[in-house]
Amino acid sequence: MKFSWKIAAVLAAATLATAAFAQQRLFFGIATGGTGGTYYPLGGMLAQLISNKATVDGRKISATAEAAGASVGNAKLLGNKDIESAFVAADILDAAFNGTGQFNGAPLKNLRALGALYPETVQLITRADSGINSVRDLRGKSVSSGAPGSGQYQLLTDLLKVHGMSRNDVKEDLSSFTQAVDKIKDGNLAATLITAGVPTSAVTDFAQSHALKIIPLSGPEIAELQKQQPYYASVKLPANSYKGQTTAIDTLAVMAVWATHDAVPENVAYEVTKALFENIAIMGQVHVQGKNISLATATAVGTAPLHPGAARYLREKGVIK
Repeated sequence: MKFSWKIAAVLAAATLATAAFAQQRLFFGIATGGTGGTYYPLGGMLAQLISNKATVDGRKISATAEAAGASVGNAKLLGNKDIESAFVAADILDAAFNGTGQFNGAPLKNLRALGALYPETVQLITRADSGINSVRDLRGKSVSSGAPGSGQYQLLTDLLKVHGMSRNDVKEDLSSFTQAVDKIKDGNLAATLITAGVPTSAVTDFAQSHALKIIPLSGPEIAELQKQQPYYASVKLPANSYKGQTTAIDTLAVMAVWATHDAVPENVAYEVTKALFENIAIMGQVHVQGKNISLATATAVGTAPLHPGAARYLREKGVIK
């Protein structure tokens, strides 16, 4: 009997110690994207940086990165306060905050930005022998617009529209980056739309075993698209971004944004923002796009307001007045 009491006492002490330890930590989630994209590796490193460097009132911030759907799904997670932060493309963050596009009539006014990250490049990829050379050649073909809830879903609609088509003119597939690339390899999909930092691991993988073609996005139709979606900038995909891609390709890019919601405390937002922007060199070691994270472009977040904690940090650094 005495032995049982001793066991109970040890268990009770362990429970109290665990509870006390938990009270010394603040938990902070980061929703990223699929494992074949750019959000995932950068989010993982960002979580490590926060966990190693960020504290609030003597309590460590314990951050975790979670593989998630994509920009639309991530914005909804934030709107519901199901996670503390997420990576979201600037055009999707703007649509979510203002209740337009896929968020028509249901604005998420509690969304806030921690800072802009890097440009995400639109890559319309296919096999070199597919016979597809332009957006118009997608008519009647099977095309993936990315996982449900991705920013590519709306972009495919807009691309087809300015080229005189609709979603009914293609055979739509909703595979993730990695799944879509595998289907193209096997001949079960003609093309896929991928918006991510370059190089994108799923595309790199494809180019290692198959001849890759990336369809240019330029001309009067794209200019019209940019009038409708001003967040898309004209860029060139550098030559040799992928095996066999020996020339630069005209395409589009949109900024990726690290977003949060207004229930995250100001001091927490301040510390996590600081952990990012004071460790950009480390982010660049994980993925080349990490090198493009900069205080100079930190405020390029669209119409969603900066979180007060992020604004305080950026004000201290002289980025905003």
